[in-house]
Amino acid sequence: MERCEVGGRHTRHEMGTPDPELFVQYLATYSYKHGRGKEKNALTYSDLSHTAEECETFQFLADILPKKILASKYLKILEKEKREGEVREDDEEDEEEEDEDEPVDEDAGS
Repeated sequence: MERCEVGGRHTRHEMGTPDPELFVQYLATYSYKHGRGKEKNALTYSDLSHTAEECETFQFLADILPKKILASKYLKILEKEKREGEVREDDEEDEEEEDEDEPVDEDAGS
């Protein structure tokens, strides 16, 4: 994971109060410089999401700026998770049934 530093000069006012406009400006500038923005001469959503994923400073934005995926791919992922969940539940039920079938040793407590 890449570590990016937020640098610059601070006045007394800025040190006591975070400035969201400066933060957004820095995020946009960093994403533009480290993404494909220079090639296209534009800042894209994928540049922002890549920055949130790869830069430690912006890691907290990863849930807010996730990478885009197609709806069809997302539905396949959900279906796969559902099938895996059903398999796990079936395995747990099989284990419970096996436990019920085993005889209980009455002398185990003595």
